[in-house]
Amino acid sequence: MRPEVPIRKKLHAGQAVSVVSGPWTADLIDAIGRFGLDGVWIECEHGPTSWEQIGDFSRAADLWGMASLVRVNANEPWLIARTLDRGASGIVVPHVNTRAEAERAVRAAKFGPVGARGMYGGRRAYGVEDYYRRANEETLVVVLIEEVAAIENLAEILTVDHIDVFQVAPADLAQSMGYTGNAGHPAVQAAIDRALARIVAAGRVAGTVTREETRQRYLDLGVRFIYGSWTHWLAAGAGRLRDEIAARNGEPPDPLAVARANGRASDARHGR
Repeated sequence: MRPEVPIRKKLHAGQAVSVVSGPWTADLIDAIGRFGLDGVWIECEHGPTSWEQIGDFSRAADLWGMASLVRVNANEPWLIARTLDRGASGIVVPHVNTRAEAERAVRAAKFGPVGARGMYGGRRAYGVEDYYRRANEETLVVVLIEEVAAIENLAEILTVDHIDVFQVAPADLAQSMGYTGNAGHPAVQAAIDRALARIVAAGRVAGTVTREETRQRYLDLGVRFIYGSWTHWLAAGAGRLRDEIAARNGEPPDPLAVARANGRASDARHGR
């Protein structure tokens, strides 16, 4: 029997979950699995992940009971279905701006009677009785709220059943508001906070990008899908090492040291 991936059950039981992104290999996912995280975010909208790698990455995540959540690059039924057939345990759909687009994502990700996903199993069906029912129970559906249009239509989007997470994405939202590259602008941050509050008030699961210095604040706001990049951990650790050695050698501080200390590494500037 294939082991269960519990992230969806945890969310629907009112718990918070941890999901980490970054450049992946199957070995790296296997290595990070020992730390007890709930899921890995596999990037297929902006990253180089291949169809074959989706299978390898999701298998590595399965070894530790972690969700393998793949962000596709379009809300297309064939793309969502094939991604899930390759072994992903969840799907992240970008630029969902209307109720109809949210319903389209659900139909593509779920088998009947919930949706109309193409009838195929792939590797997640191996050795699983009643696979289609189990797939509907386990497959996590995340939609990205990342444009002004989505904010304007949020009340209707939130009425769509079978969406597990409504993820407010700072970078694209900032661009759509006219603040390209400045997700930290007060107007953008206020819009994010208002959207998160509306999601939580509707009884749905809210998610957004977090870092060390913002995580507790978002948890206090009711965000339960806690997403961040391991590249921040690498940047912080590497920066401290470089600065300590520089100080020992009497060298000037790294000009990026202050930015690192404030959590503004390049990934943060891109909304990750």
